[in-house]
Amino acid sequence: MRALITGGAGFIGSHLADALIGRGWSVVAVDNFITGKRANVEHLAGDERFTLIECDLESAPRIACDAVFHLASPASPVGYGRHPLETLRVNSQGTWAALEIARENQAPFLLASTSEVYGDPLQHPQDESYFGNVDPVGPRACYDEGKRFAEALTMSYVTTHGVDARIVRIFNCYGPRNDLDDGRMVPTFAGQALRGEPITVHGDGSQTRSLCYIDDLVEGLLAAMFSEGTSARVYNLGQPREHSVLEFAQMIVRLAGSSSQTVHLAPRPADIERRKPDARRAEAELGWRAQRTLEYGLERTIAWYREQLAATPEQLRVGHPAGAGEAFARLS
Repeated sequence: MRALITGGAGFIGSHLADALIGRGWSVVAVDNFITGKRANVEHLAGDERFTLIECDLESAPRIACDAVFHLASPASPVGYGRHPLETLRVNSQGTWAALEIARENQAPFLLASTSEVYGDPLQHPQDESYFGNVDPVGPRACYDEGKRFAEALTMSYVTTHGVDARIVRIFNCYGPRNDLDDGRMVPTFAGQALRGEPITVHGDGSQTRSLCYIDDLVEGLLAAMFSEGTSARVYNLGQPREHSVLEFAQMIVRLAGSSSQTVHLAPRPADIERRKPDARRAEAELGWRAQRTLEYGLERTIAWYREQLAATPEQLRVGHPAGAGEAFARLS
């Protein structure tokens, strides 16, 4: 069995590749490396079950596969802030291309969407029936509206072409391979704590988040794809336990053994005040819920960042040893 993962060298995509290979699948990963990193998949370079194709999704060759996981897209405020047009393109034309691959292969399809489709929610927690409160021209619009379009396109392929597709809305996720410089809360706070720098909290820190560890999320993706009766369904995947940003900062400082102090900066434009998934549908229909504790996940994530910061400046700059990328260019 062979799975296609778009965005397969990204934070989530690389962990999904590991899990599928562990289940006996072969994996073809497509990534253009706008935000993905070769370092995330270099441990798979010698594995005959893994193939990496470096290209834009719309120009990918025809790929024979038995399942399509569509994860390709910048996903952090830094990523889509730097690449707004590319974000809109991959969530429109890229999603179209990925759905065509699924249709041609009669393969099940999973769209990795986001809690950002709910915008700055007026309903708390957010369940799958909530339509959202999204600013279509705001600073997050390229990502929010790109994913909303991708969801509409996916469901249109279900109704028009009979594609076996499902949508997962991913809430805040963290773990090893989450880029230190991508602007999200955990890598930002962890990097600052490990460097002994001030922990920069935007606003008063009372805004809340619910963090899901990467291992839990990957198990949710697999359950959504391979459980019976999930076609045309939408699932929130996230950890319902809610904490304030200030609480997260204090916990990360403690677990990092850091003496960093918290400083408060001006609030970010269009920042989300509260975000928490209602994940009861996933638990009822998929038998899935996030189980790793926050301390478990943060300890492993901080340990990984500590290793990254101990690497040489050259390794941190290029993301992989010189020449290693050639091993990924093969097609099987």
